[in-house]
Amino acid sequence: MILIKNGRVLDPETKLDRVTDIVINGNQIQSIRSVDSDEFDQVIDASGKIVAPGFIDVHVHFRDPGFIYKEDLKTGSKAAAAGGFTTVVCMANTKPVVDCVDTLYDILRRVNTLPVKLLQTGAVSMGFQGKQLTDMRELYRNGAVGFTDDGIPLMDEKLVKEAMEICAKLDVPISLHEEDPKYIKKPGVNAGVVADQLGFGGASDEAEAVMVKRDCEIALETGATVDIQHISSKKAVDYVREVKKQGASVVAEASPHHFTLTQEDVLTYGTLAKMNPPLRTKEDKEAIIEGLKDGTIELIATDHAPHSKEEKERKLEDAPSGIIGLETSLGLGIKSLVEPGHLSLMELLEKMTVNPAKLYNLEQGRIQVGKPADLVIFDEKELHKVNHFESKACNSPFIGWELPGTIMCTICDGKVTYKR
Repeated sequence: MILIKNGRVLDPETKLDRVTDIVINGNQIQSIRSVDSDEFDQVIDASGKIVAPGFIDVHVHFRDPGFIYKEDLKTGSKAAAAGGFTTVVCMANTKPVVDCVDTLYDILRRVNTLPVKLLQTGAVSMGFQGKQLTDMRELYRNGAVGFTDDGIPLMDEKLVKEAMEICAKLDVPISLHEEDPKYIKKPGVNAGVVADQLGFGGASDEAEAVMVKRDCEIALETGATVDIQHISSKKAVDYVREVKKQGASVVAEASPHHFTLTQEDVLTYGTLAKMNPPLRTKEDKEAIIEGLKDGTIELIATDHAPHSKEEKERKLEDAPSGIIGLETSLGLGIKSLVEPGHLSLMELLEKMTVNPAKLYNLEQGRIQVGKPADLVIFDEKELHKVNHFESKACNSPFIGWELPGTIMCTICDGKVTYKR
């Protein structure tokens, strides 16, 4: 049994905000009240610290199988635990793609030894070709928690509708990467003044907007739960806001880099600020923040995308898109959203815990008696310098930044998985 003593306990679902103790028995929360006893296997003093549900990231790439020189299940999970995460949802763009039960099983048979709960999505289309649906029902029966071709847009509207209809019947989300290649001259940088300055071409916000509009309309028609991934533009935020008012089951993810940086940061950070969809304008960033404030955007997800140092040191046009994000997510959320007064700490935690839990019908993401003992303890104010990663990769523009929200301890299923 573990006793967490004198922490400020925050539960976003019940709005509990109280200095108290938590008793963990096995893999469950046994009590949330002051305890006068020292008969515990372990006592953790959380005085002056926040005790929150372990974070849940619905959008990570652990590159395993196929690209383990970038990341693997073990290193990705260590990075997650160091960032305060206790559950992650892995994308299906591995090699081979997770489009059959054999590949799915290869991943799931290895998850029990990891320091976090790793959930795996299945591909929507065979080989990510966007032409033929996978056997989604069979993948679901064998453990896939949702479906996505993340990294590649699904251009066939008929196929998307059919996939949404299946997901609605299975009651699982479909997560969509929204970039129409017709509006992209070169991916990774926003089409605008910075791309013009670099002679790069870039990706227009229309690339995202036309796809989001189409898929929001199909979601409304089919009743499917649709996750708009890594939303990046004002136009897309506006479409999601409108369709939610009409009753569609559409949620959107905001990645920390999209509410922290803008296209101008490509001039400073080069390939470390190259990503799909790209960093956009100040107006787009402000629209994302407004969407987080008014509930249009319900999730914060990192899109943790590891690449090797050698790959990111190539020229801008040749380097892959994407950055790692698990170990800087909380700090950027506090720095960019809480400290300026856009969100309260409770609201930030809601988008990192209980909201993603609800999307995947998970029990965790809450601090309540009988719920899983998945917790994070952190110091909201203490600064730490970003100079080391548990991830195998280090492709981050935030190296050298001083961020608040230092993770002190992560507990998953009643076991300490990270300690500072």
